[in-house]
Amino acid sequence: MVITLFSISITMLGLLLVTFLIGRVMPIDPVLAVVGERASQEQYDAVFKDLGLDKPLIVQFFYYVSDVLRGDFGQSLLTARPVADDIARVFPATFELATIGILLGCILGVPLGVIAAVRRGSWIDQIARVVALVGYSMPIFWLGLMGLLLFYGILGWVGGPGRQGIFYEDMIPSVTGMILIDSALAGDWGAFWDAFSHIILPASLLGYYSLAYISRMTRSFMLEQLSAEYVTTARVKGMSEWSVIWGHAFKNIRVQLITVIALSYANLLEGSVLTEIIFSWPGIGSYITTALLSADMNAVLGGTVVVGLVFICLNVFSDLLYKFFDPRSK
Repeated sequence: MVITLFSISITMLGLLLVTFLIGRVMPIDPVLAVVGERASQEQYDAVFKDLGLDKPLIVQFFYYVSDVLRGDFGQSLLTARPVADDIARVFPATFELATIGILLGCILGVPLGVIAAVRRGSWIDQIARVVALVGYSMPIFWLGLMGLLLFYGILGWVGGPGRQGIFYEDMIPSVTGMILIDSALAGDWGAFWDAFSHIILPASLLGYYSLAYISRMTRSFMLEQLSAEYVTTARVKGMSEWSVIWGHAFKNIRVQLITVIALSYANLLEGSVLTEIIFSWPGIGSYITTALLSADMNAVLGGTVVVGLVFICLNVFSDLLYKFFDPRSK
C-alpha cells in the first residue's frame, strides 16, 4: 500500500512537472494573453510580477504544485471563470458519454472476441476480424459525420448535435452534471428520452471504437488459453464446452481484460475530442481544444492535469481489481 501511494505521488509529480514545462516552452506569452498587445510596459511588468514569472523556475514550480493541490488551476481567459469550475462543469458530459461508450464496447466486444476465438477460421471469426479492423482503422470523425448524415439527417432516428434539443435546454436542474441521470432524478422522462436520442449516436461510435480494440484483444487472449494443455485436459475429462470456455479459459484472461478495458476507457475519456467537436458535445475534450485555439494556457494545462489524473486513477482501480480477480497478486 505504501509503495502504491509512493508510485502515485511520483507519477502525479511527474505529470505536474511535464505540464509546468509545457506551459513554459509554449510560444505563447502568458502576460500578453492577459494584458493584450496594446498594453504599456508598466502594465506588462506589473502582470509579469503578479504571475510570479520573475521568480526562479523551481520557485514557480513549487507555487504551481501548491495551487494544483488546492484545486486552483488559475483563471480562464476565455470564460473569465476559475478553470476548476469550468472543468467541473464540462467533465460530467465527457464522463457520461465515455461511460456509455465503454459499456457498449464491453457488452458487445468481449462476447464477440470469445466467439471469434472459439470459432477460429469460421465466417463468424472473419466477420469479427473485419468489424474490429474497420473500427480500429477508420477515422472516427468520418464515422461521426456519416452517422449524422444517415441517422439524423436522412432517417431522423436520433437527435442532432448537442446534449439536448432546444425545447429541453437548461430546463433540468444540474445535480450530477450527467443529463440522463439528472433528468431521471427530476422525473422528466420527456427530457430523458430527448437526451438519450442525442447521446446514443456519439456514444455508439465511441462504443464501436472501443469494441474493435476490446474484441481483438479478447480474441488474442482466448486463442492463447484455448491452445493450453489444461483446456485439452478439461475437454478429455468430459466437461461441457460452456464450462471449458467460460469457467476455465475466460476466467484466466480476466486480469488481462481489466487492463485493456481500463486503457480503452481512459482513451475515451481523453481522446473523444473529435467526437465532441463533431457532435457539439460540451465536454472536456472540446473545452481543451477551444482553450488551445484561444491561447488559454491555464485552461489547457488544467484540463491536461485532470486527464492525466484520470489515467492514474484508472490504473489504481485496475490494480485493486487485479487483487479481487486474481488472489495471487495480493
